[in-house]
Amino acid sequence: MGRLLPSLNRFVTAFFAAVVLVSAPAAVMAQDSEEIARLLGELAKPDQPGWEQIESSIIREWSKSGSPAMDLLLERGEEALEAGDIDAAIEHFTALTDHAPDFAEGWNARATAFFHADELGLSLADIERTLALNPQHFGALSGLAIILEELGYDAEALEAYRAVESIHPHRPPVKEAIERLEKEVEGARL
Repeated sequence: MGRLLPSLNRFVTAFFAAVVLVSAPAAVMAQDSEEIARLLGELAKPDQPGWEQIESSIIREWSKSGSPAMDLLLERGEEALEAGDIDAAIEHFTALTDHAPDFAEGWNARATAFFHADELGLSLADIERTLALNPQHFGALSGLAIILEELGYDAEALEAYRAVESIHPHRPPVKEAIERLEKEVEGARL
C-alpha cells in the first residue's frame, strides 16, 4: 500500500484529464473505428433496449488487435484468468502488452489480472495506459472506480462511476454505486 499512495495522486489527476477526453466526439478517437463509434453512440442512449448486445459487440471489436498471434495471447490470458491461474494470465497479458503496446485491450486485461492478484498499484498503472489509448473504455473506468472506492477515495470513485455512466448508462451496479456514493460523499460534506 505504501508504494501505491505516491502514484495514486498522479493517477487521479491523469484520470480527470482522461474524463475530459471521454466527452470528446467518438469520431475523434483514433482507437475507435466508425463501427465502434456508432456502437458507442447507440450504447449511450438511456432508453436502449438492446444494450447487452451492443456492449458485447463493442467488447468484441475492442478485442481485435489486428494480429492473430496477439489475439491468441489475449484469448489464452483470458482462459487462464477464467481458470483461476492468475500468474499464467499475467504472463500472457504481459507478452501481449510487450508485443502490442498500442492495443488497449491488452492493458485492460492485464489490469484485471493484477486486480485479481491484489496488485492494485500495477492494476491502476495498466488502467491508466488503457484509458490513454481508449478513453471511452467503460470496463477500465469501472475498474478504476472499484479500486478508488476500495481505497477510500469515495469522491473520486463517484466521478469515475459517473464517467462510466456517461458512456454506458445501463449497468445496474454502476447506478447503485453512484446512488450509494452520492449519499456517502454528501454525508461526509455535512
